[in-house]
Amino acid sequence: MLDKNRLINNFMDMVRIDSPSNQELEMSKWLVNYLKERNIDAIIDDAGEKYGGNTGNVIAYIKGEEGSRPLCLCAHMDQVQPCLGVKPILDGNVVRSDGTTTLGADDKAGIVEIIEAIKYLKDHPEIKHGKIKIGFTPDEEIGRGANLFDVKKFDCKFAYTVDGGEIGELEYENFNAASAVIKIKGRDIHPGTAKNSMINSILIGMELNSMLPVEQRPEYTENYEGFFLLNDMKGTVEDTSMNYIIRDHSMKKFNEKKILIKDAVQYLAKKYKDAEIEIEVKDSYYNMKEKIEPVMYVIDLAHKSMEELNIKPCIKPIRGGTDGARLSYKGLPCPNLFTGGHNFHGKYEYVCIQSMEKARDLIVKIAENLAKMNFEEK
Repeated sequence: MLDKNRLINNFMDMVRIDSPSNQELEMSKWLVNYLKERNIDAIIDDAGEKYGGNTGNVIAYIKGEEGSRPLCLCAHMDQVQPCLGVKPILDGNVVRSDGTTTLGADDKAGIVEIIEAIKYLKDHPEIKHGKIKIGFTPDEEIGRGANLFDVKKFDCKFAYTVDGGEIGELEYENFNAASAVIKIKGRDIHPGTAKNSMINSILIGMELNSMLPVEQRPEYTENYEGFFLLNDMKGTVEDTSMNYIIRDHSMKKFNEKKILIKDAVQYLAKKYKDAEIEIEVKDSYYNMKEKIEPVMYVIDLAHKSMEELNIKPCIKPIRGGTDGARLSYKGLPCPNLFTGGHNFHGKYEYVCIQSMEKARDLIVKIAENLAKMNFEEK
């Protein structure tokens, strides 16, 4: 069903294109040219201008049967560092990184699978389907992939992100997410005369971190358990900055975590009255479950399509987020499908070719089954 060599070659060509967050313009142009060469309408929207010209959404589509509901698919173009100069290695049924960079399967595997699926549908008109709409987004890895995605103009009832991991993953729950930035200003003085005068901002930061529950660190959590992650800390005796990310599937526990870290800062501000301690907490995205549950036919459609392809569905929460979470709250319910990738965000990332083939076949099957469904609009 799938041209395996083309799939592999296109994926390996794509991961060789440097596309760290906020620097995906070359990737955007490559995708538009690639799609147009295959008679698929594609543009880079004006989001790039609003981001200073460094990036933009790639919007593409193919026509379908009149009266059929469109299938909408999304994937993101950026990848996490280190991602410059990727050297993909084909090792049997696996494409892996060479161990010096991430591979970029997150999410270029999803992009390739979507493109291969729509090319197959174009080449096989006997498969009836509605219009296929595609959005390849920038900057998902830094939490702003959906910021300038025009959901109203995209004009769809639902979509799928193709941004999951192992074969069979079908996800419609994710973390609620926030960031916390803490700035501590102490007082530096010569250590020989520091008694009762020095205020070491680094030590205050360390004390703050010790006040957060150890068991709520990422390395001790799984499934629905949330966490605090000290993602970055820089400091001197005089000035220290700390950056946390806060995650939880439960909105109640998510809010409790935000209160806990704010209370810890307030306590230390009172304890060290001659220091200056500030915290800024910003929500990043929310659990899409609330927006998917009213349209569970989207999950049923993917579940049924997997079973018809002898793929065992694995419905589980995402211990992270996707553009789908943001899009869901912008009015486009958007669960997540697998890509076949593993070890995302690490130097030993890899993707299974057979799983990529299955992901591509699943998109085709969903398009076919969607065209057969009848809907009663609320």
